[in-house]
Amino acid sequence: MTSANLLSSSVLISQGAEAKVYKGSLTPGAQPILLKHRFRKHYRHPTLDASLTKSRVAGEARALLKCLRSGVSVPGVRMVDATEGLLGIEWIEGKAVKYLLPSGVEEDLEGEETAESISPVDDGNLWDQFGLSTDGLMIFIGIEIAKMHLADIIHGDLTTSNMMLRYPWSFLPTNQKISTQLVLIDFGLSYHSTLVEDKAVDLYVLERAFASTHPESEPMFSSVLSAYGKQMGNEWPAIRRRLDDVRLRGRKRSMVG
Repeated sequence: MTSANLLSSSVLISQGAEAKVYKGSLTPGAQPILLKHRFRKHYRHPTLDASLTKSRVAGEARALLKCLRSGVSVPGVRMVDATEGLLGIEWIEGKAVKYLLPSGVEEDLEGEETAESISPVDDGNLWDQFGLSTDGLMIFIGIEIAKMHLADIIHGDLTTSNMMLRYPWSFLPTNQKISTQLVLIDFGLSYHSTLVEDKAVDLYVLERAFASTHPESEPMFSSVLSAYGKQMGNEWPAIRRRLDDVRLRGRKRSMVG
């Protein structure tokens, strides 16, 4: 099936400034996949646009594959057509972490990775369904980010919108059940780096996302950092010191506007 045919037979579920997100399948009756299509930007020169699109799709696919090889919980890669700006990844049945925590603001829904992640928060028994406490969820987050950083992958857009809890009853080819799993999603801004600075900035972005989206989030983020530090081992002290520096720079920028 060509990329054009694949998109025409899929269902559009969201659209952002850079890409459209679809739910589809590679063959009739097969398991669903998520399709991220980086459409053409007519304000850019066609040659430049084609080059940037190809590079970004290929880069996102490489980051996901490196994470998978390193044991990070991310969606599996199902197909790549970098020339057409199309990336097909595993469909995650679950909920965005954003909707599982108390929220003080409404965020833009563009760029979400599944239909479930753009659903409104349930009023019912989400924690009974996932079998997790808030602290347990924070530990999951810290561990997965650390595994990603140990693989020298920088996410670039760490927010609670870009983390999913997979439902324990998610279907598999064998219909077997899996345990609750935190999955990092949306690697469109990711890149490879060994720099302590980049890892510290990644954490700072998440800290600011917690502060702006979830009221009284300081204890929660402290639990994330505690789990992250334990997973990072000897690399953590340097990152922690750099994170303090990044925070200081951020406060200074806020003071001067």
